[in-house]
Amino acid sequence: MIWKPHATVAAVLEQDGKFLLVEEETEQGIRFNQPAGHWEPNETLAAGAVREVLEESAYDFEPEFLIGVYRWHSVNSDVTYLRFAFGGKLLKHHPERKLDKGILRAVWMTPDEIRATQDRHRSPLILRCVEDYMAGKRYPLDLITHYE
Repeated sequence: MIWKPHATVAAVLEQDGKFLLVEEETEQGIRFNQPAGHWEPNETLAAGAVREVLEESAYDFEPEFLIGVYRWHSVNSDVTYLRFAFGGKLLKHHPERKLDKGILRAVWMTPDEIRATQDRHRSPLILRCVEDYMAGKRYPLDLITHYE
């Protein structure tokens, strides 16, 4: 048996002291997450984050840096995730755009509100990525090489 982690991309987006999260339906109930999802074939990691932000929050996003790479094992699903979290600029909002299936809404939350809702987070990575962002973790995008 070959073990494979699930590669995911996420965006940590801050505006006026609040962070963009999405509220979504999951097998564990309604949970909060960053705009995030599985990395798809034939796209760069940064492009995957751009796609996920648009699909889940209806915002255009321009990645400017990598916040970190995170490994997390979910005991509920017995799946290990490898998350690439990006930060950058929010661009245009498309409020008329339909959000991905299962996404109830995009919501802006302060760090204190995020901490207070930890029992409703999809994973512990949500708070960790916000804290790393607030701690100033920024790595250049050219740290990632997509070799063809």
